[in-house]
Amino acid sequence: MSVFKIKGGKKLKGEIIPQGAKNEALQILSATVLSAEPVTVHNVPNIVDVNKLIDLIGDLGSKVEKLGPETYRFTAANINTKFLETEDYRKKAAALRGSVMLLGPILARFGKATMPKPGGDKIGRRRLDTHFLGFQRLGAKFNFDAEEHLFHIDATELKGCYMLLDEASVTGTANIVMAAVLAKGTTTIYYAACEPYLQQLCLMLNRMGAKISGIGSNLLTIEGVEKLGGTEHTMLPDMIEIGSFIGLAAMTQSEITIKNCRIDMLGIIPETFRRLGIKLEYRGDDIHIPSQDLYEIDTFIDGSILTISDAPWPGFTPDLISIILVVATQAKGTVLIHQKMFESRLFFVDKLIDMGAQIILCDPHRATVIGLERKQQLKGIKMSSPDIRAGVSLLIAALSSSGTSEISNIEQIDRGYQNIDTRLKALGAQIERI
Repeated sequence: MSVFKIKGGKKLKGEIIPQGAKNEALQILSATVLSAEPVTVHNVPNIVDVNKLIDLIGDLGSKVEKLGPETYRFTAANINTKFLETEDYRKKAAALRGSVMLLGPILARFGKATMPKPGGDKIGRRRLDTHFLGFQRLGAKFNFDAEEHLFHIDATELKGCYMLLDEASVTGTANIVMAAVLAKGTTTIYYAACEPYLQQLCLMLNRMGAKISGIGSNLLTIEGVEKLGGTEHTMLPDMIEIGSFIGLAAMTQSEITIKNCRIDMLGIIPETFRRLGIKLEYRGDDIHIPSQDLYEIDTFIDGSILTISDAPWPGFTPDLISIILVVATQAKGTVLIHQKMFESRLFFVDKLIDMGAQIILCDPHRATVIGLERKQQLKGIKMSSPDIRAGVSLLIAALSSSGTSEISNIEQIDRGYQNIDTRLKALGAQIERI
């Protein structure tokens, strides 16, 4: 098991390019299974979870060609559905929560599938009801084998229908959309997720021959087609990385320029950081964060303490709540962080408290952060990364701290951020993988 050893307290400087969006990649790559024709995908992030999914798609029989450092061509003309019944498939799929995204495409093209219970971050219950209820409404029948921890699904005749989702699940919506594009008739999905990732998926499917309308809204209409063709697709830059780098610049008092951000697709992310007092400058499609000695948290209009909470898009993404929390530890002022969508994502704040942060964990969903105003620097400690996002948040805290920190279980961080240590070193960070 590798460890990051970080010597903190050093200002960074330079430019950094965000990787392709991980959450988009898991959907887009799965969607390549919907067609027998070649699909070329650009800006694919070189991270553990995405590479595992690429391997799994290859094992299913898709021809996978790496055309460049971040470009792949997938040709799923010879999918072997019997692989779904093998022990090898069970092990690989169970180790990757994103493997659930293969269900919709496989059901749409082949009418049946077997799926082990997926793994993933330990950030509370992450149920799959939305996926399965959607498949059921389309006519699929599924059964969970509790003894073998397997889902067996029969979808030999999918038919379009109206459905109102129980929650605006991004992966659930994507999976249902991918199943519906080849179903007979028209499918209407209300309370659909409308995240940029989902918009990208729908736009790609339309280029492949699907008929999806309402893209970008929470009401999608899908007219089923007989088959889909090939296409070419470029993924968005990862908005979570962009937010992480904004937080890194603020915490370390650094001057950093984040390149090629697709600012038009970031929603309220920049404005949320501005409410913490962080200065951002748009230079074309780049975001420049100047060095700031101090940043002050905004208040509500009546002077009451600011609350930042996550919500389905276009609300603030839950994947950046931990970054916001860390950044607030050195701000001037107080903020209440309310993590509504997952129940255990705040359970890393004990490490920040050990580093000297002033945080009151109110309950599993809420934490009050009292900014230190840089009067007291966080101190380096030894800690473990509990999940991808908390791990990077702790990494940012360590880079801003005095002394040396060690973060273990960094395999979690590698699942979401490609070569993060190498890229941070290029900015001047003192970080070593041991």
